[in-house]
Amino acid sequence: MGLVTTNKNTDNAEDVFHFPTSKNLLLIFTRNPELGKCKTRLAATIGDENALALYQFLLKHTAEITRHVTADKYVYYSEEIWENDHWDNAIYHKRTQKGNDLGERMATAFVQGFKDGYEKIIIIGSDMFNITQEEIDKAFLVLNSNDFVIGPAEDGGYYLLGMKKMHPQLFQHKAWGTASVLENTLQDLGKESFGLLSQKNDIDIYEDIKNIEAFQPFLKQNTHG
Repeated sequence: MGLVTTNKNTDNAEDVFHFPTSKNLLLIFTRNPELGKCKTRLAATIGDENALALYQFLLKHTAEITRHVTADKYVYYSEEIWENDHWDNAIYHKRTQKGNDLGERMATAFVQGFKDGYEKIIIIGSDMFNITQEEIDKAFLVLNSNDFVIGPAEDGGYYLLGMKKMHPQLFQHKAWGTASVLENTLQDLGKESFGLLSQKNDIDIYEDIKNIEAFQPFLKQNTHG
């Protein structure tokens, strides 16, 4: 699942309050791009250096397709805030993830967003290649007539989750990173109103990228396929 990260509960200057300039909030969960610490399942096949370069490529792509989304934007780092990176400080506010697992960290970010006054909040990861600005904008539009929106991933998780009200159960009792997450999330929603976006594939293993032209430069030294 594309949102999984780790966390050291690092305290930085992210607690500075920024008045919302929009009713929409886009949360971007990201892992600090460090050698040997990102895309580890992919690195097992293509090597740590290629995996890091590929992840940097995905981070740049995510920044490019989110910078003009009609929403305030917060990047949530897995380890610590980096000031000089792909995320322009003039566009993206920055915080660190807090919590013991992915569900707790996402829930904390949503709670903070609603506390800050936002009405529609969407979260995505930073390793999706085939998502566009238009699809994120569409997800916010789906929330005009629904309380929740989900972008299902082919691996049984989701690449996007959005809501207009907090639903703590969505973040509890999940086997994060497994094929059961989407099914269990939909069960938790029950009779709540929600919209589903098109299904997409996130980037976790070699098979996810081997036939995609944009990723071929990162596979040139791969000897496993």
